[in-house]
Parts: sequence; structure tokens; C-alpha cells
Amino acid sequence: MAPILEINNLFKNYGPVEILKDINVAIEQGDFLVLVGPSGCGKSTLLNCIAGLEPITSGKMAIGGQDMTNVSPKDRDIAMVFQSYALYPTMTVAKNITFGMKVRGIDQAVQDQKLAHVAQQLQIEPLLNRKPGQLSGGQRQRVAMGRALVRDPKLFLFDEPLSNLDAKLRVEMRTEIKALHQRLGASMVYVTHDQIEAMTLATKIVVMKGGVIQQIGTPAEIYNRPANLFVADFMGSPAMNLIPAKAKANGAGMQIEIAREKGDPIVLTDTRNQDLPENVILGVRPEDIADAAIGRGGDTQEADCIIDIVEPAGADTFAVMQLGGKHVTARLHAETTAAAGTAQRLAFDLGKVSYFAPETGLRLN
Repeated sequence: MAPILEINNLFKNYGPVEILKDINVAIEQGDFLVLVGPSGCGKSTLLNCIAGLEPITSGKMAIGGQDMTNVSPKDRDIAMVFQSYALYPTMTVAKNITFGMKVRGIDQAVQDQKLAHVAQQLQIEPLLNRKPGQLSGGQRQRVAMGRALVRDPKLFLFDEPLSNLDAKLRVEMRTEIKALHQRLGASMVYVTHDQIEAMTLATKIVVMKGGVIQQIGTPAEIYNRPANLFVADFMGSPAMNLIPAKAKANGAGMQIEIAREKGDPIVLTDTRNQDLPENVILGVRPEDIADAAIGRGGDTQEADCIIDIVEPAGADTFAVMQLGGKHVTARLHAETTAAAGTAQRLAFDLGKVSYFAPETGLRLN
């Protein structure tokens, strides 16, 4: 079966400025693709190209196996949900949702049936006779989604739909969008700059920077095996620790040496990775540095570390220390005995570390 969305060698220029550079992405029916990256990386431009709101400079795009490169937005069988909701203020919720069907001359009985179904799905039945001005942000967002859902399109496009909501409501709506995707089995493309949103919603993530795709993969692949330093630093909260280190072969594998301001360097032995260059950047997630006392099993190596700052955060306690001239964060248990200014024995899980080349930033293992 053809991918539901296929983009080949897409370039987008504004005059002499290249905004998107050689974009290649394909998703299958039912996938939830999230485009993520910092502001100005080109993710919204790419979404607008998929929607047909922006013409592409070169390349090809197909939706449902049909070439859509030069097809107008209304003929692409897509529905878009914007950050601003874009509701008609003078119309009731019901009329906002059915307006597109009315314009297309769809039979009134079908309109009523679809409206009832979508209102039930999104739990907005009590709101149908209200105007948008009488709704909260979360309710408006549901109405905007309802308007997209009644179209039953091949592809749903979401452009930062939750960025106008407060933190608690964002989490609730995120859960709702995920549940909606699971219920409908619909194909969705979603733009966000929030990497937590990307990790929780996506079946597939595209990480972008400067109009270039840095990595495409499942949330687990992107998190556990970032392709380069940018992805490692961008995805994850707190971010992956990126520590300059020296590697040299010893009989058992590679000896990884991390300098410290005070005292001897920390030396860890990695038995899984051979042939690393002398200078590496060691990438280790905060949760892969644990209290040695709690015991981790797996491929752990222990070292005494001087803790600079302790930050309690409910279920976790974050401990910050200086290693390799960098602030390094460990995610410890709430009941840790770690205290600022004292040494703490920590276990580094070398089964989960990443190595990057300092010159290119590319992953080595």
C-alpha cells in the first residue's frame, strides 16, 4: 500500500533564502507524525507546504498515493487545526462545525448526523448553541478539532494547536488528542516546539533545525539513539548530559576518562564500544546516573562525584555536579542522601550511553 504521505527532495525558497532543504519523509496510514524543532526551523512552513498553503520550489509530494505537488488546498482531502482556532465569532458552535459541509452542499440529514457523532466524541454536546466568545480556550480547541473531524479527511494537520493553553490544560488536551488518534486510527501531522508533546503523541518524530531534517525515528529511537549533538540536546527534559571525555583502548574495551576540577579524573570502562577516537563527547541521560546504593544491575560503573547543587522535584531529586568542565545532572530517587558540597557514589549505566564526535557532532556508536 502507498504511504498516506510521501515527500521527496522538497526544497522551499523565499527568493534567494532556502527555508527547507531536501526534505524526505514518508508516513503510513494511521501514523502520528510530529514535526519538532526550535522556532524558525521550518516546521510550520513544511506543514503549510503539505496543506498546499505554500507552493514548493522543487520536489514532489503525494497524499494517499496521488501526486499533490501542484493541487490546490481544497482538493487535497486534508483538514487543518490552527493555533488560533480560526472560528467564526458570529456563528454558533454547531454552525462552525457544519459550515464546511454546508458550503459543499452536503445533505442536511448527513450534516446533523456527523455533527451529533463528533459532538459526542469530543464531549461538546452542551456547547452546540453557544458562540465562540462564550467558550474557554480548551472548549474552542475542541470545536476547531470537531470542524476538522466532520470532514473525515485522509490527513489531519495540526499547527501548534495547544500553544495558547495553560500548562494543565495542555496536558489534558494532549491526552485527548492521543486518545482521539487511537480511536480514529487517523493519519496526523502535528507541529510543535515542545519536545515532551512530541515524545508523548508521536508514532514517528521528525527533528528539524535550520530547514534540515536532523533525524527521523520513533520516540524511543530519537530519545535513546540521537543521531547528533543537536538532537541529543533538544530531546529530553532535563536534556542529555554531553560531557567531553578521552577514550583509549584497554584489554577489556574502551577506557573513558572524564576530567574533574578537583581530584583525579573519573575512569569508566565501556566493554560494549570499541574503536572510539581519542576525543569524544559522552552523552548520558540524567536517569542513567543513579545512586550506587540503590543498585541498578545492567552495565553500570561506579564513581564518587562531588555534588554542587541538589534540587528536590517530588518523585525525583536532581543532583548537579561538574564533570569535564560541564554541569552534569543526575536524576536520583526522592530519598537520596546526596547533599551539596559532599561526595556521593553514583552508578553510570554504560549500556545506555551515546558517543559523539566533537568536530562533526555526529553519533559514533
